[in-house]
Amino acid sequence: MAEIHYRSKTVQGQELFFREAGPAGKPTVVLLHGFPTSSHMFRNLIPSLAGDYHVIAPDHLGFGHSSAPARDSFTYTFDALADLTLALLDELGVTSFAMYVQDYGAPIGWRLALARPESVTAIISQNGNAYDDGFVESFWEGVWAWAKEQNEETEAGVRVALSLEGIKWQYVTGVPDTSLLDPDAWFHDFHMVSRPGNDLIQLDLFANYASNLPVYPRLHEYFRSSQVPLLAVWGEGDEIFGPAGAEAFRKDLPDAEVHLLQGGHFLLESAGDEVASLIRNFLARI
Repeated sequence: MAEIHYRSKTVQGQELFFREAGPAGKPTVVLLHGFPTSSHMFRNLIPSLAGDYHVIAPDHLGFGHSSAPARDSFTYTFDALADLTLALLDELGVTSFAMYVQDYGAPIGWRLALARPESVTAIISQNGNAYDDGFVESFWEGVWAWAKEQNEETEAGVRVALSLEGIKWQYVTGVPDTSLLDPDAWFHDFHMVSRPGNDLIQLDLFANYASNLPVYPRLHEYFRSSQVPLLAVWGEGDEIFGPAGAEAFRKDLPDAEVHLLQGGHFLLESAGDEVASLIRNFLARI
């Protein structure tokens, strides 16, 4: 079994927690998690990669074991989370890396790529959108309403995502055999977002999500100009980011490798071995 180190580093005055494994001299893979989880989502993937890669999986500020300053002392935006991630990589001396992005990890990762295109060797997107395609409107209509106007009605529409049932829904939806899912995952996430004040952090990020869409045109130009190697491995039953989000990468990256697997938003929970195999094969060819 690979040794996984659990570390923290103070970056721009904030304490960021991260998991690190694998030999420092090997190529680096950065794992960027989504909502409402943390680097905990990579607990099984990290050992699968650590034999051949130096793996770093941070908790975004406000998530997991990283600091969670109150919203009146820190402005939670995707720009700010990306800046902190880039600063952490600088602190760790990481100048070249492949990245795995999922959900919130995608808009954070896209900002890293736009800021340091020469540093990104490859991208693995697991249910992490980069196009307007694939947004499942039944989920996103509440987020767009909250982003447009914050009031009691629109807040109620997004607060459901912070409930235990709302978080469990993200894990179980689209998974053919839910007996493969460890319920500790959604209970862990619910515990973390239920900490005092964390709900307000999450509400701010919901409101800021619309800021990601104007980034897409620059991102698509980056794809076209760089032809960065990209693997899209997608839970086809995801009712947040549908399969069209995976297929869309081929618009600007015709050589993108796309795999639609049986599973949902948190594909690693039910198809972790298959995903890990696809990632290892993909990275070995770069």
